[in-house]
Amino acid sequence: MASGVRILGIDPGSRITGYGLVVVSGSSVSYLASGCIRTGQQDFNARLKIIYRDTGEIIDTHEPDEIAIERVFLHKNADSALKLGHARAAAICGTFGRALQISEYAPREIKQAVTGSGGAEKTQVQQMVMRILGLEGKIQSDAADALAVAICHAHMRTVSGLTQAAAQGAKR
Repeated sequence: MASGVRILGIDPGSRITGYGLVVVSGSSVSYLASGCIRTGQQDFNARLKIIYRDTGEIIDTHEPDEIAIERVFLHKNADSALKLGHARAAAICGTFGRALQISEYAPREIKQAVTGSGGAEKTQVQQMVMRILGLEGKIQSDAADALAVAICHAHMRTVSGLTQAAAQGAKR
């Protein structure tokens, strides 16, 4: 097992939910694992059950210390936003029973943290994730998005730690 803080990033979707694990040690972020939960052509409730079950299995296998998940954003289609919200909830419920901190990030926050631009395209996010983690070849876009969520959380942890240290220093 790699030493450091293990972060599981989740990019929820009702048909494909991406997941990505990174290890943070100091200011270093390294790749641990990634993949996709594919629900196939099941009915909607069966897909939610798969997301719930597989999220729990990923957690049992990789033992993350913290979880970061993408927030639901408003789609043009309200039905799509509701389905995405349900998939997100199924993934979150898959973490229950474990004492894990869950942090949420908006898509623009994630893109900003990884690429420097909140309006970055999916391909830009994918390329930067691969560069940040030193990965070669191609990575599935949903897995790359989940790794971006984990990287965003790693950056936010660093910023939060620096802010707390500065606040404590100012009190002295």
